[in-house]
Amino acid sequence: MTPTSVKIPFVDLNYLHQPLQAQLKAAIENVIERGDFILGQAVSEFEQAFARASNVEYGVGVGSGTDAIALGLQACGIGSGDEVILPANTFIATLIGVLSTGATPILVDCDPNTALIDLEAASKAVTNKTKAIVPVHLYGQMVSPHQLLDFASTYNLLIFEDAAQAHLAQREGYTAGSVGIAAAYSFYPSKNLGAFGDAGILLTKDENVAKKVRSLRNYGAPRKYYHTEVGTNSRLDSLQAAVLNVKLPYLSQWNALRNQAAQQYDRQLQKLDSQGITAIANHSSTGHIYHLYVIRVRDRCSLNQEQILAGLATKGVQTGIHYPIPCHLQPAYTYLGYQVGDFPHAEALCQEIVSLPMYPGLSESQIEEVTTSLENLLTTAVIAG
Repeated sequence: MTPTSVKIPFVDLNYLHQPLQAQLKAAIENVIERGDFILGQAVSEFEQAFARASNVEYGVGVGSGTDAIALGLQACGIGSGDEVILPANTFIATLIGVLSTGATPILVDCDPNTALIDLEAASKAVTNKTKAIVPVHLYGQMVSPHQLLDFASTYNLLIFEDAAQAHLAQREGYTAGSVGIAAAYSFYPSKNLGAFGDAGILLTKDENVAKKVRSLRNYGAPRKYYHTEVGTNSRLDSLQAAVLNVKLPYLSQWNALRNQAAQQYDRQLQKLDSQGITAIANHSSTGHIYHLYVIRVRDRCSLNQEQILAGLATKGVQTGIHYPIPCHLQPAYTYLGYQVGDFPHAEALCQEIVSLPMYPGLSESQIEEVTTSLENLLTTAVIAG
């Protein structure tokens, strides 16, 4: 699909950025004037503001969401000899973060209706080496906090949340990031709260974990030129923090707009259920912040996933797949020993899921056009068949 043929983009950031142009420029200019480009004032302001918004005590800005997972787990004491449970259907960064600590990742299957980690499957994967579970709040919906806490209590495990797609998501009275000992976030530009480049944060309720990540992100130095542990260079840039500070006050409103758009999608796609099109289930009501709106193309559908993607592209609708290959089948990680068939739900979802356009400012008429285009594709396929 060429840019000129796109009628409805998968993501459109103009709605967010255009009204904030003056504020964004002023915030960037303030950093330039202060000259505090590394761990400057904007960073500490954002760390405090985002932690407070998430109902968590401490925030530590880092270079990316991947680093937030890696350094956060390390600060929680995860390392060689430990096993960490995580879902097979997640972005590869979750797996990379676990592997970077030296721990052994133990992948498990997902619930096909929500695409979230299957805690029953996770319970069967627990051994005497299991130290932590990393629930991924996928697509903007939290894994059930009550079930997570019961699970962690039963097996005496740490909960480390991957909340990279769940900025201010809520469920069962909890905000994403406030369930476990710590949580990792990404501020990749297309996230619900996005920077103008790579950026991330570690949130934690444990002061010692926060202190350790502050050291690890800065060459393992709690103070300049004094290195108490082997760290790295992963610091949230002041310029990125300044951008995030401008955007954060609008995040709840943007999340609400996403949820409203999802509700319209839900209503209009109901009539396609009998034709094999179903949405990933929402068990969080308005607490789901819909980083992505994902449908399943079921076996009974007259078209398959590839045909849906191609058909919508011809109508100017951009779509995506999140994610087309589960972690255990990625070529780089075959050494972990997993095989096709190990996680049937995750593998099946990869062949079914289609992410539809979703962003604040997506209009009712645009959603109508997306769903009508999808309906017309199915109707044409039935007639042709």
